[in-house]
Parts: sequence; C-alpha cells; structure tokens
Amino acid sequence: MKSLLKTLIMVSAFAAPLGFAAESYPVRPVRFIVPMPPGGALDVAARVLGAKLTEMLGQQIVIDNRSGAQGSIATALGARAVPDGYTILLGFAGSLAINPHLYGNPGYDTQKSFAAVSRTIEMPYILVVNPSVPVKTMKDLELLAKQNPGKLTIASASAVPQLASELFKLTTGTNMVLVPYNGGGPATVALLAGEVHTSFTLAVTVLPFVRNGKIRAITVLGNKRTDVLPDVPTAVEAGYPGLSNVYEWHGVVVPASTPRETIVKLNAAIVRALNSPDVLERIRSVGLTAAPSTPQEFEDYIRADFERWGKIVKMSGAKVN
Repeated sequence: MKSLLKTLIMVSAFAAPLGFAAESYPVRPVRFIVPMPPGGALDVAARVLGAKLTEMLGQQIVIDNRSGAQGSIATALGARAVPDGYTILLGFAGSLAINPHLYGNPGYDTQKSFAAVSRTIEMPYILVVNPSVPVKTMKDLELLAKQNPGKLTIASASAVPQLASELFKLTTGTNMVLVPYNGGGPATVALLAGEVHTSFTLAVTVLPFVRNGKIRAITVLGNKRTDVLPDVPTAVEAGYPGLSNVYEWHGVVVPASTPRETIVKLNAAIVRALNSPDVLERIRSVGLTAAPSTPQEFEDYIRADFERWGKIVKMSGAKVN
C-alpha cells in the first residue's frame, strides 16, 4: 500500500507540470518560418498575422524569412524543427503540393513531415496577356496558339504558374513556350515590356496594371469570380472546367509530432486573428483573401491539392526550371 501511494505521488508530481506547460503555451517566443523574401504582399500578410498572434498569445512571433528552391529550403527547415510548437511554418501550394513531385528529394515528406494548423490565404490564379496580343478570351488564346505553334510564350515564375501553363497546354492541345523568371515581379515586368505574350499570375501582382490597361486579364482560374476583378469570367464560364480551382494558398503547419493541444491553441488564435477587422483590412489592402480553416479541413485541402498536382506533373512531364 505504501509503495502504491508513493507511486501515485510521483506520477502526480510529474503530471502537474506537464499539464501546466501545455495549458500555458507559449511561454517563450515562437519562430515563424516564411519561405519568401521580405517585402512582398505574402510576406506582409505573414507579418500582419504574426503581429496579431503576438498580441493574442502574449509572446513574440519572430518572422524568419528563408527563400530559395521555390520554398523547399524553408519547408525542409520547418520539417526538421523540434515539434514543440515553438517553430511554425508558412506552407504554400508550391512547397507542399507541387515541389515533392518536381524535386527528387526536397528534404521533407508533405504527407508525413507536417501537421496542419490552419489555412491562412487563398487566391485564384488569373490568365493575363500583353494588350498587343489580339485575344480577349481563353478560347481566342487557344485558337491563336494553334495557328502559331511554338511561337507564343508564357512567363513562368514559380511552381503553380509553371503547372498551370502545362495544364493549359494539355487541356487545349497547344504548343506554347514557357519562359522561366525568378519571381512574379520579374515575370510581370517582362509581360509589360512585351518580352512574353501571356502569364498565369495572381491579381495581387498585376492588379494596378490591369486597371490602367497595361495588362489584360482574360480568365480567373478559381471556382468563382474574384471581387477585385468582378468582370473577368471564370474558367468554367469560359468553357474550360479542367482549368478551374487553380489557387495559390498559404497556411500554417508544424512538425508532425507537435502536441495536439498546441495545434488546437494555435488554430484558435490564427482563426481569431484572421477574422479580426484590423487584420482583414490590412490583408485586403494588399489584394489578398483570408481563408482560415480547421486543422482537419486544411489537412484534407493539402492532400487533395498534392494528389491533383502530382497527376498533372506526371502527365505533363514537367521538370524544375
């Protein structure tokens, strides 16, 4: 009996601090790995979210920008982090759904290395052209490309635009040339200068130029029209359902073994942050759309996109530029 009592006392002594630690998370600063350089709209959104989480959680969220290899460097770093909730990663479509199919060994396994916390941002890609290109619809572009095989060019700035271009070519049976650029900014400059004819890009990257007529928006590749370009039809409306649901998305993930209670607390804070009026206003001001979710919803979302892009990579034979 004395031995049993002694054992119970010891278990209680250890259990109390563990329960307290989980309950009081976080008790020190949290590192937020962002796989893109400072200054862009998506980095701004991560910083806005980080600042709000700092306020809500009572600990500093420290932004750690790690660009390179289309996000694989930062993502591999996040996968190797200690699974205690003190390193979180901004995952995105390219790094989690596409890179594993393009790179032989990106340094992580999307389906095993991470636990989903919440989606943060979702934005449809749009098809745009230089105004000198005599097309106003996606059908026009298909016909022009078929009349001029191998002569029309598409700017490719990252994994999703590259595969969206390949998907367009597969869907339409056209022969167009992909021209790689190091980011959306350089690709937009090239499109403005007429160095390339067309591009799959994000509204946040080209919106000012669409509004002043220097770039023409043809089609939205989302499942509904976008508020910032309400007159631009979707791919389904244009007659190309296979080109719908092409999104850039971002969300917070953590190493796979992170405690469930930590994930739940992080999710609650992120959802509250993204639904707060000041954060919504800041995110919308740079042309982004907040899209918070539950951990399970985000996990299912990542898996579906991973499987979809894997099939497209295989069909297209796409390779890393």
